Formats: sequence, C-alpha cells, structure tokens
Amino acid sequence: MKTLDRYVLRQFFRIFVVCVIGVPFIFIIINLTEQIDDYLAKELTSGSILAHYLFQIPYYVLLSFPIAALLAAVFTISTMTRHFEVSAAKAGGVSFYRLVAPVLGIGMLISVIALGLTEVVPAANRKSEDALGETASQRAGNRVSFIFRGEEGRYYYIRRLAAGRGEIDDILIVREGSGYVYPSYDAAASEARWDEDRQRWVMEAGRLRYFPERDGTLEFQFDELWQRGFTETPAELLARPKGEEEMGYAELGRYIEAIERSGSKTGKLRVEQQLKLAFPFTCFIIVMFGLPLANSSRKGGASLSIGIALGTTILFLILVRVAQAMGAADVIPPMAAAWLANVVFLFAGLILFWRVKT
Repeated sequence: MKTLDRYVLRQFFRIFVVCVIGVPFIFIIINLTEQIDDYLAKELTSGSILAHYLFQIPYYVLLSFPIAALLAAVFTISTMTRHFEVSAAKAGGVSFYRLVAPVLGIGMLISVIALGLTEVVPAANRKSEDALGETASQRAGNRVSFIFRGEEGRYYYIRRLAAGRGEIDDILIVREGSGYVYPSYDAAASEARWDEDRQRWVMEAGRLRYFPERDGTLEFQFDELWQRGFTETPAELLARPKGEEEMGYAELGRYIEAIERSGSKTGKLRVEQQLKLAFPFTCFIIVMFGLPLANSSRKGGASLSIGIALGTTILFLILVRVAQAMGAADVIPPMAAAWLANVVFLFAGLILFWRVKT
C-alpha cells in the first residue's frame, strides 16, 4: 500500500469511526426521549432499559453504515480538493480514479460487513424487546395476529388467542418437508380449543392439505383434528411473536411461502426480504455516488460536504420509500423494488465518475 493510499484511508476512517459511534448514540437518545414515559409507566428497571439499548446497537450500527461511509468519503475528498491535494496527486501522475480506489475498496468491505450484520440484527432485536418484559396484551392473556414457531419446523399463524379461555380464532399451521415420506403440509381451522385433560389443541371445522410434490396436492376436510406435536400451552403461545425485523433472510423466506399458501398477498414481505440483501450494498453505491460530487467544488468547506451528504441521503431514502410502496402494491416486482434505488444511484455514480477530470 502506497503512502498516498494510507493517507486517504486514514482521513476516511477518522470520520467513519466517529460517525459509526456517534450516529447510534443519537438514535438511542432520540428513542429514549420518545419512550421514557412508557418505560416509567411500565415500571421498568434501569437494567432492563440498558439491556434493551445494548441489544439495539447492532441495528443502529447497521443503519449508520451508509451515512457514515458517505460522510467519510465526501469529507475526505472535499477536504483534499480544497487543499489542492487532489491537484497535487494528479500532477504527480495519480489519476482521480486511482486516488479514490482505496475508498471504493473500503466501501465494498463495509458492505460485506453490513451483509453479515443483517443476520445478527434479527436475533439482537428480539433480545432487545425481550429485555423490556411482557407487553400489556400478554399480561391480559390475549394475542392478536401473530406467528409462533413450534417444534419440528412448524409455524403457527394465529389471528386471535384468548389464553385464559384456551381458545383460538383462525389458525394456520405450516410445515416444510420434502417428498412423500416427509411431505410439506398446512392445516387451517376457524377455531381451536385447548384440551386440558390431554394437554393438546383440538382444531375444529377446517381443512388439511399435503404437498408431496411440487404440483401435487392432497386435501381433506375435517370436523376435528389434533396433531401430536401441537401441544404448546396457551401460556407458551403468549410468547412474543416474531416480526419481519426479527427474522433472517431464510426464515423470512419460509414465512413468506407459508403466507402465500394461505392465499394472502406477500408483496410487502418479499420487498423486505430483498432489502436484507440490497441495503448492505448501499454503502458501496452511495460512496461511489458521493466521491465525484465531493470533487466538483473547491468552495463551501464543511457546510458543502454536509449538504452533499444530506442531499444524497434524502434523495436515496425517498427513492427507497417510493420503490417499497410500488413493490408492496405489486406495481413492480419485489426484487426490482428493493434494488431500484441502488441501481439508479449506481448508474448516476458511474456517469459522474465518467465526467470527472482525471
């Protein structure tokens, strides 16, 4: 690594590290300010609140990566431009492309790290919420519209659980399998009741479908049905359900397949799944977009650098939200919705790079 590369990377990391530490801290302060009244009303201990935010750190760090990378890249190049260091490098035979190459390489490395964090964040988010204890609806013994992961790969999709009475309204059980020996199946019923004597749930007035082959389905109607493994007590089903933000890429994929089998739309969920892959690479793409912009002016100082970073971030977020809405409404495919902002900014960045005077 050349001396110039080390110099550029040192400038980049000095800003990047400060942002990665500072942005999560700002997020935590804002969230704590908004939620402090609820925490006091629930009489939560300081230890529970501290644990909640400690487990939230991976999520906030992941959110800060694109912002930190963009700010670091813009400040580094704009500062070097104002101090004529870019001109000096060019005079020494170093092109702009070669000058920013280490920043682009680090941008890609940050994207890979962010991709790994997307699998860490779901588990951390769940622990973060668990640190706050039970919700009011759980203490009341009711749950509405939730998912419970059972044993042997079963997922329970329950519209309403009245744990005190041992009753369920509208339930769908899904299990992934393969072939005739261990087929995939789903069982849906309008009601289920808890049999206290036999310690099992009895489903009523529903249908059972087996999927031994990709295009083959066996369907049965039943008045009553009980499954050997469906023995979670009403109290156990009150455990807090997983949301999309608490599922990894593969687990969310299984959830989507189960929802599709029940006949529901999954456009929004599929966009969320694809975003788990698209979002990490935002770090590299947004850095590529910001570098030539930072080199475009010698005036403005830090205010210009911040303006470029904020403007780029706002434009990117607007495009992401618009694409998400279009994907959720099935206007465009989910994959296109998740990657649209990245693709637009990638092409814009390439055009800006092409127009840079090297």
